[in-house]
Amino acid sequence: MNDLPFDILPVPSDWDRRGLPAWTYHSEAMLALERSEIFLKHWQVVGHSSDIPAPGDWLSFDMLGERGLVMRGQDGVIRAFHNLCRHRGARVVDGVQGNCKGAMVCPFHGWVYNTDGSLRGAAVPTSFGEMDRRQFGLKPVEIEVFHGFLFLRFQPGPQPAVRELLAPYDADFAAYELEEVLPVHLPDWGTTLPVNWKSVRDVDNEGYHVAMAHPGLQDLYGRSYRDHSLKDGLAVSLGYFGDAPGRLWSVKRYVNLAPAAPHLPPHLQKAWSYYALWPNAVFAFTPEAIQFYQEIPISPHETRVTGRLYRRPNESRAQRAARYLAYRIDRETSAEDQQLSIWSNESMKSQAFEGFHLSDLEYGVRRHHDELRRLLPVMQLPVAPKDGEIAAINAELLGRCQSLAQP
Repeated sequence: MNDLPFDILPVPSDWDRRGLPAWTYHSEAMLALERSEIFLKHWQVVGHSSDIPAPGDWLSFDMLGERGLVMRGQDGVIRAFHNLCRHRGARVVDGVQGNCKGAMVCPFHGWVYNTDGSLRGAAVPTSFGEMDRRQFGLKPVEIEVFHGFLFLRFQPGPQPAVRELLAPYDADFAAYELEEVLPVHLPDWGTTLPVNWKSVRDVDNEGYHVAMAHPGLQDLYGRSYRDHSLKDGLAVSLGYFGDAPGRLWSVKRYVNLAPAAPHLPPHLQKAWSYYALWPNAVFAFTPEAIQFYQEIPISPHETRVTGRLYRRPNESRAQRAARYLAYRIDRETSAEDQQLSIWSNESMKSQAFEGFHLSDLEYGVRRHHDELRRLLPVMQLPVAPKDGEIAAINAELLGRCQSLAQP
């Protein structure tokens, strides 16, 4: 497919093929900077509006010490809050998702919050003297909805509004009719890996390894798979199936069963498409199923990989069978990538590791690293500073970059 609706960035002929230095994958101070400057200040996808269809339905989202809560109010409006009671900081809801029938009751001392986050009342209110309830509602978190997907951001940051940021994806997302999809309730397929989050993203940011490492994907679409870099750290990858019958059990049956999708534009009708959101999330769509997955850092050496899966409304038997087969292929692929992430991450501890030397087919890795270096220029240093000096050095380098950028 040559007529793609994206402004694709060309791969420079003389680009630097080195990746990030190994020390950036194993530093506590580096992760602290990534927390404050990357993860808290950039949009994170939490779920879909269909995950919380009724008033009082909620989703939680925990990341690096912050606790987010997304809830549909009694008025039908979706809002986001910090999941901290204003009394002593206890969770007002506990778990991954659920429903509050009319109100949230803090399990610590019984403070009661309305579904719009306002404080209904404190337990034994006379014990607090003169207290204005209006000043003690749950603290809000910035939230946006884009084609049904829910995004939150804990602090203001450099990314524009979601609708502006993801504008290159708008036509494709609309074609998939994403606002109509419904959640697929699966056992939690997330996993915790003993790796830095960047090692997971490095593997996922390129398709050069598909032919060797993913027999299922290679059998399905490896002949046509391409990665395309866009602006603002966005990227689109597309692989087309149906030009070969498939040899592997799941692939052969998927190709035979996958129903036609005339409602999609030509470049998507026989495609598995992947849409990356910087820094740590990907939307992965097939004609019959929708999902997103993301990496949530736990420590420099541990990452939670998780996501959610959705189906078409009024799903046909053929669509359901194709979705099941796609899920089988995808889970095998995920397991293969997890092992590659572990091997890549552990190699950086070796004295023999001399850095990356990237192929043109791995330009997406370079683009991701470039954005990290732009925001955290300390990552440009080949030798690790002392952990206690990393933040100060980064601030100095950032100041220099900003001075050079001024006219």
